[in-house]
Amino acid sequence: MTATAGPTGGTPHGPGRGLVRELLRTKPVDRIVAEGGQGEGGELRRSMSLLQLTLFSVGATLGTGIFVVLGEAVPKAGPAVVLAFVLAAVTALFSALSYAELAGTIPVSGSSYSYAYATLGELVAWVCGWCLLLEYAVSVSAVAVGWGSYLNEFFAKAFDVTMPAAISNSPGEGGGVLNLPAVAVVAIATFLLLRGTSESATANTIMVFLKIAVLLFFCAVAFTAFRGGNLTPFAPMGWAGISAAGSKVFFSYIGFDAASTAGEEARNPRRDLPLAIVLSLAIVTAVYVLVGLAAVGAMHWTRFELSGSEASLARVLDEATGRSWPSTVLSLGAVVAIASVVLTVMYGQTRILFAMSRDGLVPHVFQKVSPRRAVPVANTLIVAAFIAVLAAAVPLGRLVDATSIGTLFAFSLVSVGVIVLRRTRPDLPRSFRTPLYPVTPVLGVGFCVYLMVGLGGVTWTVFLLWTLVGLAAYALYGRRHSRLAPGNRKENR
Repeated sequence: MTATAGPTGGTPHGPGRGLVRELLRTKPVDRIVAEGGQGEGGELRRSMSLLQLTLFSVGATLGTGIFVVLGEAVPKAGPAVVLAFVLAAVTALFSALSYAELAGTIPVSGSSYSYAYATLGELVAWVCGWCLLLEYAVSVSAVAVGWGSYLNEFFAKAFDVTMPAAISNSPGEGGGVLNLPAVAVVAIATFLLLRGTSESATANTIMVFLKIAVLLFFCAVAFTAFRGGNLTPFAPMGWAGISAAGSKVFFSYIGFDAASTAGEEARNPRRDLPLAIVLSLAIVTAVYVLVGLAAVGAMHWTRFELSGSEASLARVLDEATGRSWPSTVLSLGAVVAIASVVLTVMYGQTRILFAMSRDGLVPHVFQKVSPRRAVPVANTLIVAAFIAVLAAAVPLGRLVDATSIGTLFAFSLVSVGVIVLRRTRPDLPRSFRTPLYPVTPVLGVGFCVYLMVGLGGVTWTVFLLWTLVGLAAYALYGRRHSRLAPGNRKENR
């Protein structure tokens, strides 16, 4: 049985030991599951099917790397960017299998935050939740920035007009002052989320099918211009380039865990969550490899760096066909498709904050649920405002790297959590078991650390500073307001 919260004051061994026990207190799995769906003023509604959960994860993942990051990754690895996608996929797979086990065992909205709370203790759970702010809120901002590039591309192709650089680029990039299209797509996603979970899932399903159709259209056109000579030399920078590109394109796989944030709104969470996580990762990987191969086969890898545009797939079609209409179709599809990433990842962020608020670690406003709409309205509006500011004012490259390192850290904690929970609670019912245990979770940690090392020193500095700010926030607020704190337990029973 896992140890639950103990006294936080001094012990016969001194106050230091009491503090350690306080920071390592865990929340019992039974209690976490029992509180599922409960918020202040209302409850979340179970309405999501297996198809909707799978497409939620696909919607949160598919598009981020292909539409936005591919142009930055190809110059690092050359045609071997295809292997970089495979390397990132293997890393994601090990984490996905661990996610699948914990999602079926602890089917709640907190995702890896809740899993860490049940296995590794409150302080680690807080750090994990803090890192998820990077994975979700910051990645949405990065994608919103890329969305504006495709919107401008579509306007240019279809109407021969473009938005002024001052309002369509990020500050410091091409004369940008404030990225207003990024704010607009966040506002659209916010409107859908406030209408309700079922309505958001329906909108996402439509957008995901459109997204897949657009990417298949890209492949069909690009393969007509495929040249074997464009694939040589295949790995001009060797394994170092593949590894560096793998660290970059791992950003493409952020979001496959989105289904785990819907644990309290799934109809059959123990069965559907593990399936949705694994299925979504398989779909996304197949599409990424296919599109990546088509792109580098149709346009020489050195041209990606020269294009100078985040809308890299549109550039591929322009150069491959010499016509404007294919890239116009692609850009329009990307405008709609990338919006689904913003929608689903914003959803995940609000549900994680909902779980953290229910535990007392962040203010109560994040767990308030509208009785009529069955959604956390105030939570959604606060998250939307935060994301809109980041998207409008921060350059894309910095957002991508910061997001990747925070996500890799959270993923490694999930793998560790599987090992801990197998040892401390072997009696728990598990609808899915990670295969080849304990090799799989150990490899999951190893691959995550490997890709983290591949990120630059500046990224590590930002990550460490972010973690320090999070620890300060926990010390000033979370530790005192935690529902597991001795002074708060009675009032919360």
